[in-house]
Amino acid sequence: MPDTTATAPGPEPFRVPDENLDDLASSLAKTMAEVKQHGVLLDRLSSEPTPAPQPTDDAPATAAGSESAAGPTSVFIIALGGEAYAVELTALTAWVNHLLLPIYGREISTTRPWCTRWQEHPEAVARLHALWLAWQQFTDAEAGLPGPSTWHRDHLDQTLVHLRAPDGPFAACTTSPARPNHRVLATPAPDQLGLTA
Repeated sequence: MPDTTATAPGPEPFRVPDENLDDLASSLAKTMAEVKQHGVLLDRLSSEPTPAPQPTDDAPATAAGSESAAGPTSVFIIALGGEAYAVELTALTAWVNHLLLPIYGREISTTRPWCTRWQEHPEAVARLHALWLAWQQFTDAEAGLPGPSTWHRDHLDQTLVHLRAPDGPFAACTTSPARPNHRVLATPAPDQLGLTA
């Protein structure tokens, strides 16, 4: 006997008007960038060491113990040490190598040196980390529409001018892609400046 029950028709396909496709693509790209940024932050947070246990009433808290339980006093990489520094440097390296350099890494020349071993230059690490922190803030949705422009003007442009200056931290490093070079320039020690500790 044939089946005479009527099947309900499926839902009509959803159509986005052509004039809204650009907005939809922009929203999707923005969401994907935010998800990627959150993934980096989650990876960084999951790899941080767990805080030290809180002291009991029997044992008085030491100054070092109370600082570690309270967490780091700064998010800036030069204030970190040990494993926290290594984790932050790994995350920074991924950002520099996969986002910053492919987009903003201009040709190397004598007027714009670069060092592929930039992680060994303390000034470069400090400046690039500050740039990355600002990028996280100004590319966040809460920064509003002018956020990326502000990041370019106030942070990226200034950082690149200082890092890639002929007398900047890479002055003794690569000035030609065909001739890689690396040397960390010495900085004045406090006793050389007449400032004794």
